[in-house]
Amino acid sequence: MSENETSKTGGNAGVPGSGADAPSLSDSPAISGNDAVNLAAEQAKNTAHRNIPTLDDLPIPEDTANLRLGPNLHDGLLALLPLVGVWRGEGQADTPEGGQYSFGQQIIFSHDGENYLSFESRVWRLDSEGGTVGPDQRETGFWRINLQDEIEFVCAHASGVVEIYYGQPINERAWELESASTMVTATGPVTLGPGKRLYGLLPTNELGWVDERLVDKELKPRMSAQLHRIIG
Repeated sequence: MSENETSKTGGNAGVPGSGADAPSLSDSPAISGNDAVNLAAEQAKNTAHRNIPTLDDLPIPEDTANLRLGPNLHDGLLALLPLVGVWRGEGQADTPEGGQYSFGQQIIFSHDGENYLSFESRVWRLDSEGGTVGPDQRETGFWRINLQDEIEFVCAHASGVVEIYYGQPINERAWELESASTMVTATGPVTLGPGKRLYGLLPTNELGWVDERLVDKELKPRMSAQLHRIIG
């Protein structure tokens, strides 16, 4: 197993740019609080009644991706509250092992009332006409945040990578993370270097995110997507 390390995030570094058509989180026009609430209420008409499936016989609280259903969100997670839900959309990738390609993605941020968010990401490749080609990348992990608004994100990749990210909120609608440890198994992607991620809500209340990786001592965009809420 190999390991690359970078230092913990300090301060609000510049928002990652993108050569892979990333959503521009830093340049998005401002939206007022009232407009954001009204837009969220309109969108919730189609998503508020939905939730992720459960087995119904678990003796402890089930995961929920809908703040209206299931256990109450832990008070310590209020700075991450806007992320809770199921998000789906499309994005662009540019990776050493896979080249440039379009992909579809679903991200689930859920909770069970405890002081962490569960995270799951599934990615599938798309052809030039937007049709599904087949499964691509998959990640699972947990987000935590302390009283000083320091975020910890533990992320495991199905390809054979385990990462620890540290970061902080940029504001109430954006979160920046930097990998402190990237460990790759013997059969994992040896070209995957340490990197940075940015997650943020766009003025449309869609979730945009960007992943940048260190290539030849320079951070370069690897993946980015723009996702709409389908649950929550």
